[in-house]
Amino acid sequence: MKTISKSYQVELEIKKSQFICRLFPAKDSAEAKEIIRTISTKYNDATHNCSAYIVIDGEAYDDDGEPSGTAGKPMLNVLKKNNLNNIVAIVTRYFGGIKLGAGGLVRAYGKSVIEALSISDIVEIEEYKTYELSFDYFNIKTIEEYIRNYNIIILNKEFSEKVNYKIAIKKEEDIEPFKEKSKKTAKVEFLNNEYLNLNAKD
Repeated sequence: MKTISKSYQVELEIKKSQFICRLFPAKDSAEAKEIIRTISTKYNDATHNCSAYIVIDGEAYDDDGEPSGTAGKPMLNVLKKNNLNNIVAIVTRYFGGIKLGAGGLVRAYGKSVIEALSISDIVEIEEYKTYELSFDYFNIKTIEEYIRNYNIIILNKEFSEKVNYKIAIKKEEDIEPFKEKSKKTAKVEFLNNEYLNLNAKD
């Protein structure tokens, strides 16, 4: 599955109207909606803040006052045509005084997303199961040996009263053999399923 590595922004001027396209990675619809709400609030002086998103638990678009089907839907179509997921597109428009017509709006909003994607770093992501691993300091060497043996990836390390690792394993792989092997030395708790770009670590 493909998505963008980080947020991107481009600005276009079309018949005196300013179109600002912002792209954001998002893991689910709740995050996508929060991004849209934040941008719409921040740029509430704009004529329109149109949006589209595709995430693991759904997709949606919003014309935000533009004629129905002339803004959000063409934006969504561009995302689909590029086979992208876990992505939010928001196009902020400041009206310049010249009406574009329905066809002109469709082209302007679609082009805004195309231009933003042209400067974006597109990455492949895979679904992983993530867990929190907690253990005592004197077990670090043992636990890390187990991790290597079971094709587990360490995402983050925290050192406080105990050692806490955030770990990941590919969705199709089984964590149970690792849990059984480490049950006397570590506590393993499931966190969630996440789409991650871990090709550099594999």
